[in-house]
Amino acid sequence: MSHVLIVDDERDLAELIDFNLRASGFTTRVAGTGEAALTAAREQPPDVVLLDLMLPDMSGVDVCRQLRANVHSRDVLIVMLTAKSEEADRIRGFEVGADDYVVKPFSVRELVLRLKAIVRRGGTPKDGLQPLALGPLRLDVASHRFYVDEREVALTALEFRLLEHLMTRLGRVQTRELLLEEVWGLSSSLETRTIDTHVMRLRDKLGTARALLETVRGVGYRIVDPSAT
Repeated sequence: MSHVLIVDDERDLAELIDFNLRASGFTTRVAGTGEAALTAAREQPPDVVLLDLMLPDMSGVDVCRQLRANVHSRDVLIVMLTAKSEEADRIRGFEVGADDYVVKPFSVRELVLRLKAIVRRGGTPKDGLQPLALGPLRLDVASHRFYVDEREVALTALEFRLLEHLMTRLGRVQTRELLLEEVWGLSSSLETRTIDTHVMRLRDKLGTARALLETVRGVGYRIVDPSAT
């Protein structure tokens, strides 16, 4: 059973989300401020954080940044909730480690389905899997760690799944639609531009190996073997 921390100062909305998630089998906790959210995350580590961007005491971006900086919460799935739909706000959330972005107003039923999908994708057992190595890249799936030139680089949970998906399909082009289904666990309702933003952020984190993540114009993305070039 997955635990969701709902962080929103709109009481009616938080209660509506809380009711629907509990009815769908999740356990939940509601926090109305950033400080309350950070305290709740320490007391009962969540699997998913639904995080409003606009909070009364601090921004959701600051909460996200602090969650990612803490070793106990750095791998939690973070879905930002906000009334702002501008691309700059969306990119800012991704830059500090958000995994997904939902613009208000939204369908609560759709939100529940989306959470089920990302929890399912993120909760696959990894014990016993061998690290994936490619040139200067090493992805340790079992310990959920990523290295470039033997230096550890922090990835969000979704970036990790995206890179794992591409590295296990070496040289094969993955369309945006396929990535949406296989990595995000969704068949619709997420703009493919969101995928482009995640790929852009992931490519920046590959450092000296950024050229290995190729864009196939009009199709999608692939990871290539440096020894084959």
